[in-house]
Amino acid sequence: MAITKLAQMFEVLKSKEKKRLIAAFANDSHTIGAVNAAVEKGLIDATLVGDEATIRKVCGELNIDANKFRIVQEADEVKATEKAVALINAGEGNILMKGLVSTDKYMRAILNKERGIMESPNAVLSHVTVVEVPTYHKLLTVSDVAIIPLPDLKQKMVMINYLIRTTKALGIEMPKIAILAATEQMSASMPACVDAAILSKMADRGQIKGALIDGPLAMDVAIDKESCEIKKLSSPVAGDSDAILFPNIESANVFFKTCTKFCNSELGAVVFGAKVPAVLTSRGDSELTKLYSIALAAMIAK
Repeated sequence: MAITKLAQMFEVLKSKEKKRLIAAFANDSHTIGAVNAAVEKGLIDATLVGDEATIRKVCGELNIDANKFRIVQEADEVKATEKAVALINAGEGNILMKGLVSTDKYMRAILNKERGIMESPNAVLSHVTVVEVPTYHKLLTVSDVAIIPLPDLKQKMVMINYLIRTTKALGIEMPKIAILAATEQMSASMPACVDAAILSKMADRGQIKGALIDGPLAMDVAIDKESCEIKKLSSPVAGDSDAILFPNIESANVFFKTCTKFCNSELGAVVFGAKVPAVLTSRGDSELTKLYSIALAAMIAK
C-alpha cells in the first residue's frame, strides 16, 4: 500500500528490520532530540559520534537516557565526522546523519576519494525531498532543492532514478514523474523543455525503467487535473504526479520553501549518491522534519 502521509512511515518501519543510524558530531540538542525520538518510536538504533561528556550533558538537560545510544568518543568536529563515515564503511551503520558539523565538512567526509562513502567514483550526489502538502492528495517527491545548481541531462537521468527509488520505498509501484519546465508546450529555445522531451522519450522506449515519465510539464498541469482539462492535455502523469524533477536549484528551492512557509507543509529529505542514505538537515529545521528525514532514510536504506 502506498504511503500518503509522512507519519505512516512510522508504522511501516516497526514491521521492518531495524536500521542503525550513525550521527556525525552529535553534540547538539537538535540532533540528539531527533535521534532520540526515532529511537523511542522504534524506528532505528543509533550511534552518536562526538564528545561523550557533551553528549551526556545534553542528554541530561533533555531528560534523555544516554545509555540507549552507542556513544563513540571524538571531540574534534572533522575527526568525528570522518569516524562516523569510517563506521559506515565498516558496515556498522545503514544511515549517516549530520550533527553539529558544518555542511561543507560533512560533505567533504562523504566525498573523500580514499575514505569516503560514495557509491562509485562517478556517483552523483543529489538531494531528494518528500513533501506533505495539505492541499495535495498525496505525497510529492521532488529534486533537487539543495545540491545540484543546474543539472545536465546525465545528472537528470540519475536524479530520476533517485526519485524512483524514493517513491518505490514509499510503496508506489509505478510512480508518475513530471519533468518540470515553464510550459507544457515543446519549445526548442528552452533547455528545460528540450531535456524534458528527451527524458520523456527515453522512458517511452525503456531506457529509463520503473516509472511513468512525462515532460515538459508546467507546474499547474503537473499537479492539477482541472488545469489539464482546461488545456485539453492528455498525459499518464499530468494532474497526478508522484514526483517532480525541477530544472534548476532556484525553482526547486523556491517551491520547497513556499510549501513550508506558506502552506504549512511537512517534509523529510535525504541525500543519494553515497553507499547509504545521508540525512542533511539544518539547525533551522524542526525536530519533526528531522524525524521524518530519519524515517525516510530508514525506508530507503538497504
